[in-house]
Amino acid sequence: MPRIGEWAGCEVNVQKTLKQAATFEGIGLHSGKPVRMVVRPARAGHGVVFRRTDVSLGDTLLPARWDLVDRSPLCTRLVNAAGLSVSTIEHVMAALAGCGIHNALIDIDGPEVPILDGSALPFVQAFLAAGTTRLGAPIRALEILRPVQVEMGEGWARLEPSELPSMAFHIEFSDAAIGRQEKRLVLSNGAFVRELSDSRTFCRQADVDAMHEQGLALGGTLDNAVVVDGDAVLSPGGLRHADEAVRHKMLDALGDLALAGAPILGHYTGHRAGHAMTNTLLRALFDAPGACRFVTCDAGRAAALPGIGVQPTELPEVA
Repeated sequence: MPRIGEWAGCEVNVQKTLKQAATFEGIGLHSGKPVRMVVRPARAGHGVVFRRTDVSLGDTLLPARWDLVDRSPLCTRLVNAAGLSVSTIEHVMAALAGCGIHNALIDIDGPEVPILDGSALPFVQAFLAAGTTRLGAPIRALEILRPVQVEMGEGWARLEPSELPSMAFHIEFSDAAIGRQEKRLVLSNGAFVRELSDSRTFCRQADVDAMHEQGLALGGTLDNAVVVDGDAVLSPGGLRHADEAVRHKMLDALGDLALAGAPILGHYTGHRAGHAMTNTLLRALFDAPGACRFVTCDAGRAAALPGIGVQPTELPEVA
């Protein structure tokens, strides 16, 4: 629940950015290519924008925005009008949203964000170590005013009104190592950091084999993804949580919802949902007259948002 009393006298309803840049180096999950990414401070109202530093001509900027998403079931990929792209942005977007960081310029020297350990935890750790700075502008949030739902095959996703930002997710896989999982969570304050940030991307061994045949997941290893085969978890060390898979789906959803351009005051439900469906839901939301509105947050509303007052002591311990 919101803990506004803990920050009496603090401006909790103003936008934030990083105090200093945070640098990440690794490989892309699908490309397998090395990449260096630097998340830099940005002014109030800037939002989150990616900049391809390996391209010298044309438009190199890619705002993290729902209407620039090229929908794919495997990851979230932005494409600008010049045809330039950056993919697998969902984990860093979730980390920014979960830490309450509203503005950042992300320099990246390749087309894919580094996968690191397959979760958002390395991003969160670096952001909390870098610290944040309050900016001279109020936080704007996206308030859900009436339910909007989309369906694809056996899956569906829904946004509906709620005083607190919250999420429920349900998944079901034939592999016994995953099976049926569901989880509900109020996303206020440090809940994302404590409950979701360390949960890694996961896949079935059969899917890994199929992706490799298609030239995908070339950077995937047992160290940056949870791989299951039937009732066996193949990744060393096993699971970080018994329900790590559904927690990671919630992590992905928060990152994809962050492309709305503001924290969402509402409740999201995902049933067998994925990247493409969540983006389709955002498109339906903005197409539906009267379904949402941007609001300027007072201290009470701001105190309910993800990342407000989060502390490094809330970081989960990972072996």
